[in-house]
Amino acid sequence: MQNPEVKAEVKEPKTSDLIVSTETQPESYARTDELNPKPVNQDLSGETKVSALSLSSIRAKRELLQNTRGIVKEEVRLPTEAFNETDMLLQWNKYAQRLSDKGHKIMESLLLIGVPKLEGTTITHELPNDSTKIEFESEKLELLGYLRGKLHNHDITIEVIVNEKVENKFAFTPKDKYNRLNEINPNLELLKKTFDLDI
Repeated sequence: MQNPEVKAEVKEPKTSDLIVSTETQPESYARTDELNPKPVNQDLSGETKVSALSLSSIRAKRELLQNTRGIVKEEVRLPTEAFNETDMLLQWNKYAQRLSDKGHKIMESLLLIGVPKLEGTTITHELPNDSTKIEFESEKLELLGYLRGKLHNHDITIEVIVNEKVENKFAFTPKDKYNRLNEINPNLELLKKTFDLDI
């Protein structure tokens, strides 16, 4: 027999208690099951990401560290073969000729203004003013790469010095220009005589 004074209270769950509002639900949870949300951390590529503060991320970092301990990085040694000033001048002039063939006459003339000097692996080139130095600097990296490749020495550097005395080496008159071109290519004189050309 039941005691009439004791009444069992049974509450039925309200529907508002069972439904999880999307406003209060964290962004890292997907609603796969309204009562049992599961964390989802995926990037755009579809690969699962691990939180930086989770135990699995610490474990992953340890595994990565253990795997990379066995890997020895191989040092790449670039060639540093010996060369002399004659070799350097030969390649310097070949590069100037290459620029001439491509139609880059200004840079060619800057290369041929003076004779560069070699001290160790540093090439010193004198230019007449700051504007020519700026022009030369814009092409210097390509020249440097060319020389390093052809001379098999990656320690080569180029130092540009402004020397205003070099300026008088510029050719101003047609005769000066002809003489300068004749120095570069002696066949010019033969061409002049063959076709009986004037300067």
